Amino acid sequence: MEHSEHAEGTGARRTPWIVGVSGASGTPYAAAVLRALLAAGEAVDLVVSRAARLTLLDETGAAVRDAHWRSDLARWLVRGADGTDAFAASFDAAALDAVRYWPAGDLAAGPSSGSYPAKGMLIVPASTDCVAGVALGLSKDLLQRSAAVTLKERRTLVVAVRETPLGGQTLRHLTALDDAGAVVLPASPAFYAGGTTAQELVDFVAGRVLDAAGVPHRLYRRWSGALGGGRQLPAGAVGPVETAGAEADEARKPSEEPLAGPFEE
Repeated sequence: MEHSEHAEGTGARRTPWIVGVSGASGTPYAAAVLRALLAAGEAVDLVVSRAARLTLLDETGAAVRDAHWRSDLARWLVRGADGTDAFAASFDAAALDAVRYWPAGDLAAGPSSGSYPAKGMLIVPASTDCVAGVALGLSKDLLQRSAAVTLKERRTLVVAVRETPLGGQTLRHLTALDDAGAVVLPASPAFYAGGTTAQELVDFVAGRVLDAAGVPHRLYRRWSGALGGGRQLPAGAVGPVETAGAEADEARKPSEEPLAGPFEE
């Protein structure tokens, strides 16, 4: 398939984020990252491993076929973490014009070369097999080769590993990736943002992936220094709660009541 290196209708060179989806559980994380990248106006090159296709089918019922990737991707990206088409009303399929899909077995694809322009790569989710392959430089498929190129070109590589517990060998591989310059980002949601649904917890992890890449988003409420701020949010709200004046100062004060139980001194 022939592709132009310039954004359609402009003279600007297209410089995408490469998104790799491996076979680990956690395909809703990938969907959230893809939606947010497209909403931010970013170009995306997508690589879905063979194992990821099976995981995606199992977790969401959505298929990704090389010959029908655009329609399949559209069906996947409207699917929420709860299994419903939660984003059907808000997702614009025209945004897929910014996506370039590469089959995982195509080792002659653009991202396999360091001369191919790219901002960096986000592997979401990253399986332990993928982590090992990238750490050891195996390049057994396009996903791993793209990651190896990202590292050697000193571009941003975010590895959102999704496994628990982590064995010693995987920990050593993750340390090797950190030493090589990758951002190792466990798919571990936090609760201070006030998330109460599966999608909100997914969005927190996706947001942290985008933070590591420097891509702006509004996927989760950021910490503002006010204790309990997440519980003050109205349903569906994002971003820090604005608490003014003395009320904000009071929220930041530690409690003067004595701590009990295991926290007693």
